[in-house]
Amino acid sequence: MFTGIVEERGTVRSLQGGRLSIGCRTVIADSDIGASVAVNGTCLTVVERDDEHLVFDLSPETLARTNLGDLAPGRPVNLERPVTLAARLGGHLVQGHVDGQGTVASVEPDGQSGVLLGISLPDELLDPVVPKGSITIDGVSLTVAALHGDGVTIALIPHTLAVTTLGSVVPGDTVNVEVDLIARYVQRLIERADR
Repeated sequence: MFTGIVEERGTVRSLQGGRLSIGCRTVIADSDIGASVAVNGTCLTVVERDDEHLVFDLSPETLARTNLGDLAPGRPVNLERPVTLAARLGGHLVQGHVDGQGTVASVEPDGQSGVLLGISLPDELLDPVVPKGSITIDGVSLTVAALHGDGVTIALIPHTLAVTTLGSVVPGDTVNVEVDLIARYVQRLIERADR
């Protein structure tokens, strides 16, 4: 379980044959082999490590559902270690189980050093999203500012732009999306009640 509060931006060292290597400094501290780490919001298992990088194996499901297969050497990624029972929950409950991908539709200045980020979502991801609800984009816990016909608008503050990869997205980029865990359970209960 994660919180969507990014601890560090790592750098992709390589992606070959479903094996992803990421250089990092903070997250590596207690990420032993077998540990979970969220990479752009995707919960992955550490399979190799040294003092400067972590290595993960990407399953066909992960490659199909996330944008991790599009990573290239030098590209930054958002990293987060799992929450502990003694930690503050600064974001929201995030599983690291990406529901699908969205597409950056717009990045507009908000007039106060932040930006309004528009993301188009497929219907199955948009249905459980509510205004002022939580959503995870590339591993970042965010609040939905508004819903529109085919997506969401999110207000990004300067801090988020500076410490996550969302500060460099442009229209057309794909992003990993995890909808709010509670919303998913409520949606499932309603679907089953309608049968």
